[in-house]
Amino acid sequence: MTANQTTLKTLPADLHPDYLPNHVAVIMDGNGRWAKQKGLPRRAGHKQGVDTLKSLLRCCKDWGIGALTAYAFSTENWSRPLEEVEFLMTLFERVLRQELNELIQEQVQIRFVGNLTALPQSLQNEIHHSMEATRRNDGIKFTIAKNYGGRQEIVHACHQIAEQVKNGLLGLDEIDVQLFEQYLYTAGNCDPDLLIRTSGEMRLSNFLLWQTAYAELYVTDTLWPDFDRAEFHQALQTYQQRDRRFGGLKSDTV
Repeated sequence: MTANQTTLKTLPADLHPDYLPNHVAVIMDGNGRWAKQKGLPRRAGHKQGVDTLKSLLRCCKDWGIGALTAYAFSTENWSRPLEEVEFLMTLFERVLRQELNELIQEQVQIRFVGNLTALPQSLQNEIHHSMEATRRNDGIKFTIAKNYGGRQEIVHACHQIAEQVKNGLLGLDEIDVQLFEQYLYTAGNCDPDLLIRTSGEMRLSNFLLWQTAYAELYVTDTLWPDFDRAEFHQALQTYQQRDRRFGGLKSDTV
């Protein structure tokens, strides 16, 4: 643990607890580049990235942030080399199994979103077991987007609604924003207030396209394995300086 991480275990004094985001989402980018810079194989970057995610989850819990969503594997990531994809699936399954008891003790409620049926069966089993084991926990809500794509999620919701209309269970005039959200993978979750992307890339990469409509975006050049509490502190400082109007005007605007 670095000195910065030690001194920032409690909420920093320059952050107002009433203006923290309720829900933070992260696009964890830069594992491969981090490993390459250090002359290591890409898998070393992914392993370090897991440790960074665990640290961020604990930080959110320590600082009173109620929900964290992480983009762990996109629908487009299947195009990566087979060896890397297989390693990622195996790594994720092993980490989930090893960390489950601690997640339960820490009252973390874990949830997975995405097309989970396309994942290896053994990983699906671990996913379902972890969700069931933590579903009554009342601590931080930790959502992992696995085999997730924002466009695919929206199309999936449209199919579900169309089926309801086709079967006469739903009328066209009943379809509105609130109803549509009930058919998304993230139904029941509040939308992210803050979306963080590491490694300097300036795009959403098909992540939570519906849910981030009014999220504040924060992009840092820091590669994901190096994203520590000090970096998160800076992201939250920036967030608290934003004027969130949601399309309206400030009360003092003429």
